[in-house]
Amino acid sequence: MIAALPLKKMSIQEKISTMEYIWDDLCKNAGDITSPEWHKDILDDREKTLKARTDSFVDWEDAKRKIRKNIK
Repeated sequence: MIAALPLKKMSIQEKISTMEYIWDDLCKNAGDITSPEWHKDILDDREKTLKARTDSFVDWEDAKRKIRKNIK
């Protein structure tokens, strides 16, 4: 069943509340949700780059500052 929501008529808060409701419902049955195969492929590639030490991490706060700077 697909329920059509009046998105154009909904406020931002109503949309966020709806997303939270859906997310909470999905979390109740998280074990029943399977990831697509391409998710595993990406994770495998990332693991390889970490093991080969060709990847690096950026502190989350530094990353947010950089993003904010780039969108100004």
